[in-house]
Amino acid sequence: MIDPWPVTLFAGALGLIFGSFLNVCAWRWPRDESVVAPPSACPECGEQIRWRDNVPVLGWILLRGRCRDCQARISIQYPLVELTVGLVWAGLAYRYGPTVETLRGAVFLTILLGIALSDARFYIIPDQFSVGGAVLGLAFAPFAMGLTFTQSIYGAAVGFGVLWLVAMAGKVAFKKDAMGGGDLKMMAMVGAYVGVLGVLLTIFLGALLGAVIFGPISLKTQKLVPFGIFLAVGAAVTYGWGELIIGWYVGTVLGM
Repeated sequence: MIDPWPVTLFAGALGLIFGSFLNVCAWRWPRDESVVAPPSACPECGEQIRWRDNVPVLGWILLRGRCRDCQARISIQYPLVELTVGLVWAGLAYRYGPTVETLRGAVFLTILLGIALSDARFYIIPDQFSVGGAVLGLAFAPFAMGLTFTQSIYGAAVGFGVLWLVAMAGKVAFKKDAMGGGDLKMMAMVGAYVGVLGVLLTIFLGALLGAVIFGPISLKTQKLVPFGIFLAVGAAVTYGWGELIIGWYVGTVLGM
């Protein structure tokens, strides 16, 4: 039996690095900025962040959450995102081992977290996450567990199409745009990873979570619902437990 821990630890370390990069992407892509240049700098004093302070999680801890130069606070979001991505990559490596499915799932869940961060802060889902993620999803499909390339294409088409219909119905009903184009492209990306049934479950879970969590806030404040956040959570749940949920629904609710 192969010891899973070396692969798990390596994947976790790699995830920490990608988590650090995800922080940059989620901040710069919605503002149409390059993730390559200029180098990361403190937003308060403008001083470039030293390489040793950029070590995921550890750098933030050693700095005690403050800039080395001006002592401005550094958001705890940065180490939390790095740690989350690291744990996701490690967990998938432990579950699937050194396989393409580990990489596919890690990329998918990392993209979903990036979308949630971008939509929460800017109400924008960058094409780099949605369109780029869809391309990667289709490329991974031939090596996916339980998903064929054809099912991936159908999933992408249905993901975009269903949300487009919802957006058109909302526009007719409310006389204004009810959903952004980023959500549509995001669901095409999700469909490329989870297929048609996964798309339907993702939309159901996203709508349910959005209505329960953000619905009352939106009614009171008239703020737009950052639907991408809830779709991202729904897609993550679908990837992890979608087959169990669908199987339970078909067997228990439909009695089939």
